[in-house]
Amino acid sequence: MSAGAGAFDAILVANRGEIALRVMRTARAMGYRTVAVYEANERAAPHVRFADAACELPARDDRSPYLDIDAMLAAASASGAGAIHPGYGYLAERADFAERCAARGIVFIGPSPAAMRALGNKAAAKALLEGAGVPLLPGYHGTAQDDATLLAQAQRIGLPLMIKAAAGGGGRGMRLATAFAELPALLAAARSEATAAFGDGTLLLERALLAPRHIEVQIFGDAHGNAIAFDERDCSVQRRHQKLIEESPSPAVDAALRERLAGAALAVARAVAYAGAGTVEFLLDADGTFAFIELNARLQVEHPVTEAIAGVDLVEWQIRVARGEPLPALPPPDRTRAAHAIEARLCAEDPAREFLPQSGTLVRWEAPPGVRTEHALVPGAAISPRYDSMLAKIVATGATREDARRQLVRALETCVALGVPTNRDALLAMLRDPVFVAGDATTRFVADRFAPEAFAVAPPARAFALAAALRYARAARRGAFGLWTSWSSTQRPPATVVLAAAGGAAHARTGFGDALAVTLHAGGGDTYGVTVADETFAVSVELLGEQARVRVDGGPLHSVPVAEANATLWFAFEGRTYAFDDRTFAGAGAGRGSEASGAPALRSPMSGRIVDVRAVTGEPVRRGDVLVVLEAMKMEHRLAAPDDARVAAVPARAGAQTSAGDVLVAFEPTAAGEAREMPR
Repeated sequence: MSAGAGAFDAILVANRGEIALRVMRTARAMGYRTVAVYEANERAAPHVRFADAACELPARDDRSPYLDIDAMLAAASASGAGAIHPGYGYLAERADFAERCAARGIVFIGPSPAAMRALGNKAAAKALLEGAGVPLLPGYHGTAQDDATLLAQAQRIGLPLMIKAAAGGGGRGMRLATAFAELPALLAAARSEATAAFGDGTLLLERALLAPRHIEVQIFGDAHGNAIAFDERDCSVQRRHQKLIEESPSPAVDAALRERLAGAALAVARAVAYAGAGTVEFLLDADGTFAFIELNARLQVEHPVTEAIAGVDLVEWQIRVARGEPLPALPPPDRTRAAHAIEARLCAEDPAREFLPQSGTLVRWEAPPGVRTEHALVPGAAISPRYDSMLAKIVATGATREDARRQLVRALETCVALGVPTNRDALLAMLRDPVFVAGDATTRFVADRFAPEAFAVAPPARAFALAAALRYARAARRGAFGLWTSWSSTQRPPATVVLAAAGGAAHARTGFGDALAVTLHAGGGDTYGVTVADETFAVSVELLGEQARVRVDGGPLHSVPVAEANATLWFAFEGRTYAFDDRTFAGAGAGRGSEASGAPALRSPMSGRIVDVRAVTGEPVRRGDVLVVLEAMKMEHRLAAPDDARVAAVPARAGAQTSAGDVLVAFEPTAAGEAREMPR
């Protein structure tokens, strides 16, 4: 390890959120005091409340305070923490941080600085492993980083080509090139994102495999020369080169291939006398050949699936190795232990807009029962654009892969996350897809099977009807009849409510975003007649706390989770999550078929920092032209012109902060389109 083994009785976790909680739970179970760090607006965060002590990090204008090495070391000194666990992300793979810890006599719970320098940088790792018998993809990982060199190397390697940030991970700083003409722009974008995410714009090039499996092997070493490789994890289900669903073992790996993968992973570990937890990542082609792509010198987000099938606590192993102990013995085979585990990452993002990250307030949160759920959420939690979009990871296990898959589907069905758009419905669709069920998903799975249009489906009329009935029933329970001026507790003539799809739903191709007049008629008891367009539904609503028991047109009785904030209503019904804005009192022009007010514009889809502005006032643009580059949730997002137009004004300024809904580029006014039909 980076510091000599020594006694310590308190561990500072240099991270936040669910990983900080995960580490602290194990540390506390082992008898250690735990120390949290936080920035000012996270004083009441769950990881801060859970810790025995907490230190506030000083605010930084230029970067996240969680990247401030001086502040972390000062917090350790102030709290008496003799060890620091970095979690994953932030400082987890910073060799200079590990060295600074050692200089202070603080035990860094992670690999040595030498190992991180050798393997944490993808380019350096490839150079080291070229002669170690580890299979590599053809590519370039040299020190010359000028565009002329990179373009010449790209010609040598050939297409398709993957551009990667040499530092860091998580899919940031990665771009796929399929034509030489696009290389200069892609190199610039990858370099910019890598610099922003990792402080290092160094790039490497690799020949791209277009539909491989992403297979990784968890390795563990100690200071006594021992090393072990666990069974592989399959992380092929990805979007934007970032993982969504992970499982162990892989349905594509047999015993012979598993042995070869483990041998290659251990060769990587032995090349640097690796001590601690690490993950060796490979691409597996359809013919069974595989190639090393990187080593993550830290614990991985998806480590729970390995823990589930191996019966170990990898954080405990990290702490024991950091104390100088040899690797613990693997537990003996146990028939009661799961044979398969699958993890899904629940994220605040909009699948209908290419999984664009979202921020806002999580009005309601309930973790699913019966499965392992790692999170740091509470109802009312602010989902910030400054952090990764992952809200929680949900892990299901079973005696077979199908058992685990079915358990995970059920867990996601019962998970309640309302108030911001999430990928819950998309995860369910993926887990139910026949390609995934058959175990045949590759890294092309999401792109090939789930284009944004697959999720851009307008709410059916019955959902509008249920939304109107729920909105009234909840208002009636609160006695808030002022919102429903034509109704009272004793007289209920027909009332018209104007609803519009909100949240992620507002961006579907048809129907979404249109405000629709819905008419409610008094019925018997808790039943309402609700007219949507030219169709009337019988809707019954029984409120039970934050749940509702509902029935539509005599169908089955459903238990529906509901949340409400201001004039927005969220609920989950018949396998989908819905959000509706009540625009009853929004003024003229709220109903369907009204003309668009104001000039058309490109608006910010989220809060973030404007990195680049390419629109010029008075210039024409074509649909798809990138006009603004926005940095949010650790990623750069290229915002394109929605249609052919001429730029009227450019309020966006590079370097400025923007909020969701802000106008970035205004276009010359165009006539409103025809009203769209309401899907049934």
